[in-house]
Amino acid sequence: MQALTPWQQYICDACGYIYNEAAGDPDGGLPPGTRYADIPDDWACPLCGVTKADFTPYTPPSLEALRAGMTNSTPVATRGAAGVVIVGAGRAGWQMAEALRALDAALPITVVTACAGDVYDKPLLSIAMARSTALEAMVKESGAAAAARLNVRLISHTQAVRICTDTRQLRTTRGNLKYDRLVLAHGAQAALPPTLPAALCWRINHLAAYQKLRAALGNVDETGPKDIAIVGAGLIGSELANDLALGGHRITLLDVQTEPLARWSAEGAGTQLLDAWKDLAIRFVGGVQVAQLEQINGRYRITTTCGQRFAADQVIAAAGLSTPPRLALSADLQWDNGIAVDAANLKTSNELIHAMGDCIAIHGQPSRFIEPIARQARAIAADICGAAPAPYEPRAAVVRVKTTSRPLTLH
Repeated sequence: MQALTPWQQYICDACGYIYNEAAGDPDGGLPPGTRYADIPDDWACPLCGVTKADFTPYTPPSLEALRAGMTNSTPVATRGAAGVVIVGAGRAGWQMAEALRALDAALPITVVTACAGDVYDKPLLSIAMARSTALEAMVKESGAAAAARLNVRLISHTQAVRICTDTRQLRTTRGNLKYDRLVLAHGAQAALPPTLPAALCWRINHLAAYQKLRAALGNVDETGPKDIAIVGAGLIGSELANDLALGGHRITLLDVQTEPLARWSAEGAGTQLLDAWKDLAIRFVGGVQVAQLEQINGRYRITTTCGQRFAADQVIAAAGLSTPPRLALSADLQWDNGIAVDAANLKTSNELIHAMGDCIAIHGQPSRFIEPIARQARAIAADICGAAPAPYEPRAAVVRVKTTSRPLTLH
């Protein structure tokens, strides 16, 4: 009897989601055991909405193969030493820990994060309400469980304050940590225009903030729809507007440009999106700039420079991302619209410090997408552990807009 073909895996080139034939995608109509060849062409990635055509074969890194590629040189971070300290426990931080652990089972690894360190898929923040995803279901693995699985030390709810390069120490709000190698994977933060007080608006760039927003909005069936103003109609603002409207809320979307997704105006993205939103409670107001945000009798009022006023129950700032410079400046790292790194090995201007994910820039171009993260982690891990080089290759990003009313692919 001929043996059955082993189950295969395929990775989404847009967001990094891995489709496992053995597990299938029950929520997407694919029962366990569905072969990739049998997936309908109109099936969508459960995280970012792209089609089957955007998936390529994926083979999980083999521990044996990785070890076989090790060179005879002594790893930079030797066992029994301080090891590697990773700042950040988002997707980049955990991918970095996994890549290091695959190369060295005994390497000391410490992950420092300002949050709980729970593992989740960030693209879900843009589609959770449309999919009726419960908040508790968004966490794939607790930070403590991930740390135990990878045998790393997790220091959660802790701020990294300063890098002392002369003593090879990371100062945190819970004491100092020595390092042999340091990896900055702390990401970027939502930019805040000066006319939007931080205390009066939401910035949604991680799970904890999203959970608090959802709690503040309550259940539509119990408390009714809310009026939500979103300042910024770029990628994040448009995706949030779409998802919150599908969740039953009324949205006012404001932007200085005359159409949403103005960065891709040549591809007609804004026109397509506005057409898709005709039956949703989304009011787009373009060509306006916020002059003031104030709280009046428990609600919020936005006043524009041209004198228009908009009332809302909640306000969200979605004016892009910016990389916090504090740690980089404390270590005197080269800065170029983000932490400047070598394109091949992601090393900063300090030989002992690497950086990856949203916080970096290569030739002045920030890296804001999910797809490169795994490749960046492998390049850094190889450099730290003395393995055969696995150089990172920057690629032009293909942007999939997760507006489920009309998913768009932009270049």
